[in-house]
Amino acid sequence: MAAWSKDELQKIAEADDLHISPFRDDSATYGTPTWIWSVAVNGGLYVRGYNGQNSRWYQAAVRQKAGRIRAAGMTKEVTFEAVDGPLNDQIDDAYRVKYRGSPYLAPMIGAGARSATIKIVPRERAD
Repeated sequence: MAAWSKDELQKIAEADDLHISPFRDDSATYGTPTWIWSVAVNGGLYVRGYNGQNSRWYQAAVRQKAGRIRAAGMTKEVTFEAVDGPLNDQIDDAYRVKYRGSPYLAPMIGAGARSATIKIVPRERAD
């Protein structure tokens, strides 16, 4: 299984420019890029849907399980894995540190967004 290099993960974690594009229903066409907050925890990259499970990008990510991201000057083919359980507490802490002072922080660590937490994993291209 592919993993982020320390350098890649650090660059993405320090940036605030992640755009996520899950595949559309044809599993080949990328969806419209959506700017979203991201955090790094224990070597993994995580994002959440501000509108919880009603977020369109989240629904596509769960359904298609793959797509791409653009962040920190990189474009990466990725897979998406739903996250649940105690790891969410560590993800909350990472959001508190990275986005402290933002008026959008409270919703991003609330129950709705927590229920729409996704781990983004780099994947090898099959070309």
